[in-house]
Amino acid sequence: MKKILVIEDNQEVREVLEEVLELSGYDVSTAENGAVGAKKALENIPDLIICDVMMPKLDGFGVLNILSKKPETADVPFVFLTAKAEKEDFRRGMNLGADDYITKPFYKDELLQVIETRLKKSDRLKKTFDGTASGLSRFIDEAKGYEDLKKLSSDRKTKTFKGKEVIFFEGDYPKYLYFLKSGKVKLTKTNEYGKEFIISVLEEGAFIGYTALIAEENYTYGATAMKEGTELSLIPKGDFFQLLLKNRDVSSRLIKMLANNVIDKEEQLLNLAYSSVRKRVANAVLSLNEQQKKTGQTQITILRDDLARIVGTAKESVIRMLTEFKADGYIDITDGVITVLDGQRLKAMNC
Repeated sequence: MKKILVIEDNQEVREVLEEVLELSGYDVSTAENGAVGAKKALENIPDLIICDVMMPKLDGFGVLNILSKKPETADVPFVFLTAKAEKEDFRRGMNLGADDYITKPFYKDELLQVIETRLKKSDRLKKTFDGTASGLSRFIDEAKGYEDLKKLSSDRKTKTFKGKEVIFFEGDYPKYLYFLKSGKVKLTKTNEYGKEFIISVLEEGAFIGYTALIAEENYTYGATAMKEGTELSLIPKGDFFQLLLKNRDVSSRLIKMLANNVIDKEEQLLNLAYSSVRKRVANAVLSLNEQQKKTGQTQITILRDDLARIVGTAKESVIRMLTEFKADGYIDITDGVITVLDGQRLKAMNC
């Protein structure tokens, strides 16, 4: 049962909405003002919010402004309910990211049609992207269904790279958002002494280069294919910004998809800053193992030089740690290929 939050200061209108929606099969909660409504929305995330514009304490614009900045409520469809139909009010609401407007007095059929339409669009976007190339195509094709995104390019080029072939250099200016269809890519950064450090190893389903696109700055890292036949989809810069800026449903979903990569990088930096070399090698092996599992594989094939760059230490230190892990029974190494035998003990390592 879909949950709808009604934020309305007029008790009579609030009760009418509650009755109509409950009779239509929705789970309804209500709030008598914007402050209470924003709190309820964050405590129990609804599937859709209907909110009056003019209210005491916190008006509808304020509620939308707060909730659209919270990751947990950013993609919840938001419908304004107002007796004011002036053009400037519509414009302000849409600029803030409102999905629709219903003016008072409203017809029951009109109300239910708006709700049903918004819920269906929201559900489709949440289901379309699954981290695969076909999922990306479905997501973009679904986005094209929105009026604001009709001009979204359908020509998504695919480029195949050889092993060790550079995708882009550190300092290049971004023209595309890259999506990794197959293969493996390493992101590298060079320090002031010319030493290369791998900041991330990306597997199928990853987005590459979005931070530089958003900031409209040169890449602060380079990207190189690690496997022969690595395939990337190239999403033009203009298309990316249409996805990001033109529609609230699409942009909030896209941001969540991209945020997964940001979280991974933050964890890697914390690990690098505060963990011992032994712990960092263990975490790197576990991370690579998880990435392999997503592709249905159980073995890790990586050059020791590349693993050392991920960990941020000398290759000799990495080799020594791997030898110890093998002796302890945590991993197996055959012909240079690593297999994790006891991930729990490897994860629980304290030093």
